[in-house]
Amino acid sequence: MDKWKLAQTLASVLGISMGQLLLKMAAMNLRNPDVLGFWLAGQRINAYLMGGLAVLGLSTLLWVWVLRGIPLSIAYPFMALAFIFVPILSFYLLGEPLGWRQVAGGLIIVLGVIVVSS
Repeated sequence: MDKWKLAQTLASVLGISMGQLLLKMAAMNLRNPDVLGFWLAGQRINAYLMGGLAVLGLSTLLWVWVLRGIPLSIAYPFMALAFIFVPILSFYLLGEPLGWRQVAGGLIIVLGVIVVSS
């Protein structure tokens, strides 16, 4: 895989990870559990939810673009990197715990991606 395709693949996975983080932030800002409250946080639109949906949508479109030039059997293991990006981002941005199990699992995932993509 050339550097440009690798960058596009990683950008897509990082975008999907950021979208998940924004959805978590949207859930944390819900004031009202009914359907309208899902879209609104208090009296304003839940910007985290809208942002999360937008980021996920754009990242998915980038992923489709990536799949045009890379076999799925090579590209898809990179999606596992989201299991690394999300805990790291949630640790730094949300203050969620990051334990040795997440770190050990992340290292195993990185090794697997390296093996598949080599």
